[in-house]
Amino acid sequence: MKVKNICCIGAGYVGGPTMAVIAQKCPQINVTVVDINEKRIAAWNDKDLSKLPVYEPGLDKVVEEARGRNLFFSTAVDEAIDKADMIFISVNTPTKTYGKGKGMAADLKYIELCARQIARVSKSDKIVVEKSTLPVRTASAIKSILDNTGNGSDVKFQILSNPEFLAEGTAVEDLLAPDRVLVGGDTSTEEGKEAMEALVSVYANWVSRDHILTTNVWSSELSKLTANAFLAQRVSSINALSELCEKTGADVNEVARAIGMDSRIGPKFLKSSVGFGGSCFQKDILNLVYIAKTYGLSEVADYWEQVITMNDHQKRRFAHNIISTLFNTVSGKKIAFLGWAFKKDTNDTRESAAIYVADELLNEQSNVAVYDPKVEEEQMYADVDYLNTRTSEENRAGLSAYQDPYEACKDAHAIAVLTEWDEFKTYDWQKLYDQMQKPAFLFDGRGLLNIEELEEIGFVCYKIGSGKE
Repeated sequence: MKVKNICCIGAGYVGGPTMAVIAQKCPQINVTVVDINEKRIAAWNDKDLSKLPVYEPGLDKVVEEARGRNLFFSTAVDEAIDKADMIFISVNTPTKTYGKGKGMAADLKYIELCARQIARVSKSDKIVVEKSTLPVRTASAIKSILDNTGNGSDVKFQILSNPEFLAEGTAVEDLLAPDRVLVGGDTSTEEGKEAMEALVSVYANWVSRDHILTTNVWSSELSKLTANAFLAQRVSSINALSELCEKTGADVNEVARAIGMDSRIGPKFLKSSVGFGGSCFQKDILNLVYIAKTYGLSEVADYWEQVITMNDHQKRRFAHNIISTLFNTVSGKKIAFLGWAFKKDTNDTRESAAIYVADELLNEQSNVAVYDPKVEEEQMYADVDYLNTRTSEENRAGLSAYQDPYEACKDAHAIAVLTEWDEFKTYDWQKLYDQMQKPAFLFDGRGLLNIEELEEIGFVCYKIGSGKE
């Protein structure tokens, strides 16, 4: 089967960039990204490419090339579904906040709504591709819905799993030159194999076939959860050692460099920080924990749950270190945050360490002043409101967003670096120091800055994972 029309339901961090690259690389295929969020679709269609709702380096150029040619963003969901040969489901699958599996299991209500809508609208055979991160065996649930809730027409569906392995901040790069593309499907039938080949052929327009893996659908679904769990485990492992380094006088960067040169381990994801964030790591590990528990594998569940425990500890530890260093009180003191996004080169704040550090400091009645080059003020307020620790009014009284980093740091008792934006390294740190309260404290939660130079200026510095007094 030759794919001519692709529809992607969900215009977020995965759907938007993925479809933009597919459209750019496959000019012969019409790609329509749909979402019921009118504001988001309007932003994708904005002539000013700096207003795209997802910030990723290089994304604006990809969108500019394909948009209007064979890449379209629309709120006409039914129309796009009807027209498509292949439908990607790329909607949010947050961790459940209610009922059975609360706090661990993935909430599949948006996936089910998508499946029911596809079944209702479809008048011709479709290939349905899971792009969202899903628990193992979700494909069978989608298949059941599609086969049993149709509109009476004799439509046949094939379900594929095509998990994304994107790192925010390098998503375009990851899409253009992926380590691997994974396509899972029904390997036991000819129809299933044909559907898999149809998707493989799309990616083969720019990805060599030896980088495209085909598996059964269950292996594909589990591979995504496992990949994120392994990466998060590495981060939590090096963060656990960062605390030991601080106590013993070791330097976590030197330790990471030494073990990273072991070819069996490798250097990636051994960068200690205030903790991992983003939409995937925590959610996917909790999902893995929940799956293990449902099968009665309590030791397996406990093992992976410890990765989350370590990550939560690292964030709390960083906040508590600020409080104890500032003479055990931050009440009424201005603490400036450089960075709010969970990592550099993205405007995504989901599970950002900054939110949790701010929450601890706001509970201690600190005034938190934030500068981030890409995150909007309202998003910051929404993030702390989501934790439900205080009223919205209290959050707005204690948290303030700034458009200028020097203003954010003016009269501050301390600066905390929470995101590794490159621009922070270029600041006039003497100027920042001169306008701060003294002693001027600096807490580098990302190991970003040259601590020796800052100490020469006069800063009292704390660098995560460094035992230097």
